[in-house]
Amino acid sequence: MKNSFSSNVLLFFFLLVTILSSIEIIEAQTCGPSGQLRGQPPPDQCNQENNSECCVEGELYTTYTCSPPVGQAILTLNSFQEGGDGGGPSQCDNSYHSDDTPVVALSTGWFNNQQRCLKKINISGNGRSVVATVVDQCDSTRGCDEEHAYQPPCRNNIVDGSRAVWEALGVTEENRGELDIVWSDA
Repeated sequence: MKNSFSSNVLLFFFLLVTILSSIEIIEAQTCGPSGQLRGQPPPDQCNQENNSECCVEGELYTTYTCSPPVGQAILTLNSFQEGGDGGGPSQCDNSYHSDDTPVVALSTGWFNNQQRCLKKINISGNGRSVVATVVDQCDSTRGCDEEHAYQPPCRNNIVDGSRAVWEALGVTEENRGELDIVWSDA
């Protein structure tokens, strides 16, 4: 009887651990909104290079502190050069980067409190691949302010790439905007 009780207790703990692990996996796969912010940009202060979206006065924008699991994402176009639509210098090294260099900004959850700073990632899309360096955060928690070039917060599934990333993937200039990609740590 004691052996049966011990087996039942072990089975119970095994099931409990399995259920709790499943919950953590499910939570990691879902990434719900963390809040909203209202657009309040000053007139004519938004840099619209690369067809960047500008905050609209009074509009509500969803914010996220998390990102979905690494894998599928949307590639967007960004300039990391001084005066470009990316705003100030890159968060990882406080520098600007040439549009001819394959660099990216990752949504807040993937940026992971600078844990991916200056690390390489593999990006696949349009039948090609490229290796790029993470230099910045595409902020999913804030936006519509000077620091973020008066653009809305980033969605939580964005890899914001330089022109060099798009060129390496073979996307012509007129077709740049958003591209479904897959990415991973290199």
